[in-house]
Amino acid sequence: MAGCQILPRLPLPRAFSSTKNSHRLWHPQLSTRTSQWLSASRQLGIETYTNRPRSLIAYHTTTQLLSTATNPSPSPAAPTYTPPQTGLLSYLPRSWVPYAELIRIDKPSGSYYLFFPCIFSTLLAAPLATPMAPPLTVLGTSLLFFAGAIVMRGAGCTVNDLWDRNLDPHVARTRLRPIARGAITPFQGLVFTGAQLLAGLAILLQFPLPCFFYATPSLLLVATYPLAKRVTYYPQFVLGLTFSWGAIMGFPALGVDLLSNGAAQAAAALLYTSNIAWTVLYDMIYAHMDIKDDAKAGIKSIALKHDKETKQVLTGLALTQVALLAGAGIATGAGPAFFIGSCGGALVALGVMIKRVNLKNVKDCWWWFVNGCWITGGVITLGLTAEYLAKYVDRDGEDSAGCI
Repeated sequence: MAGCQILPRLPLPRAFSSTKNSHRLWHPQLSTRTSQWLSASRQLGIETYTNRPRSLIAYHTTTQLLSTATNPSPSPAAPTYTPPQTGLLSYLPRSWVPYAELIRIDKPSGSYYLFFPCIFSTLLAAPLATPMAPPLTVLGTSLLFFAGAIVMRGAGCTVNDLWDRNLDPHVARTRLRPIARGAITPFQGLVFTGAQLLAGLAILLQFPLPCFFYATPSLLLVATYPLAKRVTYYPQFVLGLTFSWGAIMGFPALGVDLLSNGAAQAAAALLYTSNIAWTVLYDMIYAHMDIKDDAKAGIKSIALKHDKETKQVLTGLALTQVALLAGAGIATGAGPAFFIGSCGGALVALGVMIKRVNLKNVKDCWWWFVNGCWITGGVITLGLTAEYLAKYVDRDGEDSAGCI
């Protein structure tokens, strides 16, 4: 205590009292008698406290004023939007960039997730067609589905952002989306949605006519998914109903009548529900990236509802997906290539993903969301392709033997 000085007692009243003005903040007042005992620095400190309420003065025994903490400074400003300098968007005209961002053209994973059910159903339906669909027909149909997936996924993103234009600004990952930041007005978004739907219709008309009637109901699901986030903790199921619609479309696209062909009908139903389970699975991982912001913004998701048992739910969804996929194969008379390649491969891929994904790490969730698409969707597609080619070769062999 060598550096301390003994000062006369200051006439300081109690901070709280029973007087009628006890609710007011107390400020010390220096009398002439008292101030003569204080050094200049301490007088300055007390005057600072007196003149600036809610200040906190810290002193050292050497009489040096160490710090003066005033009103809390505002938090650092949130990152502002900067035009893309690299990647595909950097090559587009500046006026096109907001629309390209709106349809997530630089983040195509959603388009792939929409496309995979289409190619699953196309490959599963090809052996059921009469005559069996040749490889070039399967390839052409798949390419049309791919173009449609890109267009309709973009339309879905636009509708989603229109619904969420008042919520996105409150979520860190979405606050700079074009409509949320004001780069595109809601009216412009509506016009752009109409243009995308017309483009989707142009692609749809390239398919056989029954596809038009099978595809139309999906538009209602595209429009209602964003609303589901406001009323239920399971909007992922609505997303599954939407994104899995392609699991039905491959059958009419190759001329397989779902109303008269019982095997095709059962296969389509099982494949559709299998893809619903897959959609809920990967979107549950995706939802963990925004789980804190969603809770603050009032956005509901299955990740919020089952945060503590997420991996158990993911495991149940994976087993459901593979079991239903196997059922679809049984309905169409699939062979070992399908059950080993598609079902076995999917079971391994999903198991590894569920075990390794770190649900508390945003980057890790994003990595598995993107790459899990290719890993799981890829192995199912490879198994279905192998099964289809094996049947196609067998058919050619039977036709050649019949000619002899």
